[in-house]
Amino acid sequence: MKKVSVFLLVLGLLFGTASTASAIEFKVKGSFQLAFDYINGGSFMGKTRAGNNVIGQQWSAIRQQRDSFEAIQRLHLQIDAVASESLSGTVFFEIGEQRWGQASQGGALGADGTMVKLKRAYIDWMVPNTSLKLRMGMQGVKMPGFAMDNPVLDDDVAGITASYAVNDHLDITFMWLRPYNDNYVNSVYESQSGYMDNMDLFVLTLPIRGDKFKVTPWFIGGAMGPNTGRTVDANGNISFANPSAGGQAIDGLGMRDGLAPAAFSTSRANVWPDQYASLFWGGVTGQFDFLSPVRLKADFAYGAVDYGRSELNRHGWFGMIMAEYVADWGIPGIYGWYFSGDDGNPNNGSERLPYIATTNNLTNSLSTFGYRGNPIMGGGKGVLGLNPNGTWGVGFRIKDMSFLEDLKHTFRFHYFGGTNDTDMAGYITGRKADGGRRIYRNNTDFNSYGTYLTTADTGIEINLDSTYEIYENLKCVLELGYIHLWLDKDVWGGYKDIPGDSLNYKDAWKASMNFIYSF
Repeated sequence: MKKVSVFLLVLGLLFGTASTASAIEFKVKGSFQLAFDYINGGSFMGKTRAGNNVIGQQWSAIRQQRDSFEAIQRLHLQIDAVASESLSGTVFFEIGEQRWGQASQGGALGADGTMVKLKRAYIDWMVPNTSLKLRMGMQGVKMPGFAMDNPVLDDDVAGITASYAVNDHLDITFMWLRPYNDNYVNSVYESQSGYMDNMDLFVLTLPIRGDKFKVTPWFIGGAMGPNTGRTVDANGNISFANPSAGGQAIDGLGMRDGLAPAAFSTSRANVWPDQYASLFWGGVTGQFDFLSPVRLKADFAYGAVDYGRSELNRHGWFGMIMAEYVADWGIPGIYGWYFSGDDGNPNNGSERLPYIATTNNLTNSLSTFGYRGNPIMGGGKGVLGLNPNGTWGVGFRIKDMSFLEDLKHTFRFHYFGGTNDTDMAGYITGRKADGGRRIYRNNTDFNSYGTYLTTADTGIEINLDSTYEIYENLKCVLELGYIHLWLDKDVWGGYKDIPGDSLNYKDAWKASMNFIYSF
């Protein structure tokens, strides 16, 4: 209740000063979102590996066990303080998600929740007498992608963005971002807390536009301290996880799983790195309309993380191509993607594309069930993972299909498989050893944080998402999804020291009804 009161007080002060600060114009926008979800098989298992029944929807990407049916609500509220076209400030609050009946989120009898969160707060201004635009503060950063939403970085982060329009055909955008700093806690030597725990990123994008094409090369370089995400407890035990995991359950262990191998082998006493790691990504994305009404889209990216230790390093790539036909009744299209996968050697690091954060992806064009797509906060997004890392796939989509006024549909079907070596799955499950060297596992499984599929595993996913505009500002969205996996039992049939065949996987499906009032 205290946080809500402070929030309302801030709003009162903002609007209370509007009459005296006549030069400032306040603009308010946002959305109320309500979702009613039923999800079955969200863990892809009928029983755990210990033989216990799985209850509810244990989403893979979130790793939280929940009821099959849930009702959820959320409020987004954005306030812009506009002084002129050259100067403004923005604050973006999120209230929720609140699951109806859950006391810890303020959804139980009596409400009074404390789920007010500051997502973004920044100022926009232009350098006088120039075309240089600057944005400073907590802001949303989405790396470019036309065929698929960018699988490397799409989230809220603190930093400075500088944009300059060279001419009508070329822009230059440069960013300094600081995702993490001062989160390291050393309970044994408290004086070392906060030491060498920063991550700094430098981003360059070069959007190029023509009459019938758009191409954007992009680059990310940076460094990450060895204590970023590290914690030392009072007994001297070291753990490594995402610093924001405690406050944002959706992030899970995203930083660790995105920047480190799924499993690695080492004989060193100090498992985690002891020096700054270098980070690099480079890519290009494009859209081409030369054959209108046929539209082509393509993405390519490569990334590498170098810890100075071969078993911890990670590098990989991905590519995707899509062809669409723009018709009056909808946009049919076909597409295919490929992400590099791990080889079978736990001593040479990972061959999967590293990523920073894609948990805030609100426009994922690939999937609204298996991966995290769509701006709706309802459940059942990401049961396969946060992005399609370590997979390949081909698919068919009809976007914005409409035969009735105010009613649109998007249909997706794709067949996919894994690109990771089956031997690496053996190290993950504990079936394979490495000559006395210890195997460290990074919370990866076919049913853990981010589904790990091998070259012996395949699956299909079907989405049907329908949007009906009840009023100009109120829409109803029905999301239907189904996923079937063909998993290799020789690969995933049982873990070390667990007798019998404990795979017992099942299909996953969902039905989610969402109401969104935008203002």
